[in-house]
Amino acid sequence: MASLKYSFRPKLLETLKGYSRGDFLRDLSAGITVGVVALPLALAFGISSVADPRAGLYTAVVAGFLISLLGGTRVCVGGPTGAFIGIVYGVYTQYGMANLTICTLLAGIMLIGMGWAKLGGLIKYIPYPVTGGFTAGIAVIILSSQFRDLLGIPLAEGQKVPPEFVHKLIFLGKNAGSIHGLSVLLAAVSMALIFAWPARWQRYVPGSIAAMVLGTVAVVAGGLDTRFGVMTVGSVFGEIPQSLPPLTLPQVDWMKLPELFRPAFTIAMLAAIESLLCAVVADGMIDDRHDSNQELVAQGIANVGSALMGGIPATGAIARTATNVRNGARTPVAGLIHAVVLLLIILLAAPLAKDIPLATLGAVLVNVSLRMGEWHNFRRLTKWPLGDAAVFLLTFALTVLFDLTFAVEVGLLMAAAMFIHRIASTTQLIAADTRETSDSAQNRVEGKVVPEGVVTFRMVGAFLFGAADKLETALKRLKERPRVLILRMQDVLAIDATGLNALEEIEEKWRSYGTRLVVSGAHTQPLMAMSQAGLVEKWGAENFCENFDAALEHARALLAKPAVNP
Repeated sequence: MASLKYSFRPKLLETLKGYSRGDFLRDLSAGITVGVVALPLALAFGISSVADPRAGLYTAVVAGFLISLLGGTRVCVGGPTGAFIGIVYGVYTQYGMANLTICTLLAGIMLIGMGWAKLGGLIKYIPYPVTGGFTAGIAVIILSSQFRDLLGIPLAEGQKVPPEFVHKLIFLGKNAGSIHGLSVLLAAVSMALIFAWPARWQRYVPGSIAAMVLGTVAVVAGGLDTRFGVMTVGSVFGEIPQSLPPLTLPQVDWMKLPELFRPAFTIAMLAAIESLLCAVVADGMIDDRHDSNQELVAQGIANVGSALMGGIPATGAIARTATNVRNGARTPVAGLIHAVVLLLIILLAAPLAKDIPLATLGAVLVNVSLRMGEWHNFRRLTKWPLGDAAVFLLTFALTVLFDLTFAVEVGLLMAAAMFIHRIASTTQLIAADTRETSDSAQNRVEGKVVPEGVVTFRMVGAFLFGAADKLETALKRLKERPRVLILRMQDVLAIDATGLNALEEIEEKWRSYGTRLVVSGAHTQPLMAMSQAGLVEKWGAENFCENFDAALEHARALLAKPAVNP
């Protein structure tokens, strides 16, 4: 039996037992490769999220290191991801960087609390149409957020691209005359290079790195920024410091704090979902099993650390994790090395980043969005149940047109309503029928005589709040009121408070008619629930029979007694 108490056990400690020189060499190779792959992504995510490439780099270093150091997986790599761009950019434009930092801190604390409370296993109960819908929506948001960089549209001082999807399209329409032709060409060439990059080279030099290097060389060699106005990291955002920022506690605006809990909760939930999804993918690639609660605690600590070091929200990164595994990673040491590699790049080569063209970084994120969208789900919608397809499309549309928080809330409500409907539709109340069968001979009706004055109903399915009224409806159809009503519950696996309340009301109502209620064959959960609710004590333990045979015998005994006038 699993312990109910959370135990702090980072996967790193487990994997270092028997750690060999060969393991280290594989982790070193994988870590260096993933560190190089993460560089353009960190820059691009920082720019798209908070208009600051440094924030992405700091997050990749700090959060990436802490996730690998403290996490519950062997090979997952963490850092800034595309999934956060929409929500982070929305919080940044509405509340500012200081309040985004507080949101990230709050989200980190929530994640730590979720892990400590051992809630990691609950994330899997979020329906796939909801996660699939908002993942596709996030991909569209990432894609739309790159249009400005891909098209080279300059911004006036203090001007920002609006976060809302429709307003972005309006912004692009109004600024169509400012499209920079050379930036468009550079972006197109970069995308073509990334998509056409041979798979056999991908392991050694990823296409995104090749595009970034060649784009930077073109800018420097041709003076594309100074002579032709191609926007680069340096021309828009300035130099990247060759150091990490000092640890800084944010100034809390206590009047604003209540407003930040909702976006902070969204960040925490998205981080939990993405990180545990990443862990599941990694488990499948290396045949391992992750510790979901430890992973949530690590994600929480990483987000707190990122916020205090000038970063943005972080989570597990599926693409970087897959790259890590494909390059031979064995333990979390590879993730630690990836963070160290990024730190060395900041310390030794940060000035070189100023010449990276934004059009190329935009092309890198277009590749990210196209890969994460899981577009095949749209082709599968016609094969899904209608309700699931509706939840997927609604969650997708609300994510794109409004925001992720609202989309997930509505998607979950719709999914819950469908679940209730499906449970209710599977619950049946069946009158005695000699054709029915049961695994137990003592619960079968066939070959048995039901005395006059006794009515039996077989309850099938879960007796929950969506189906509790079915019993009352079935009983209303009875033409005569029996002296004994037997509810055969051997096919009821679960009952909730609404079901218990319905049973109690029915028993009181029919007792007033002079009818005694007898329950037969109840399973453990329904029987324990009825006992804890006081129904067994109130109705009498003799009215709860082990099987149908015992219930019939008890019914005959009740019939032998004088009828009680209502």
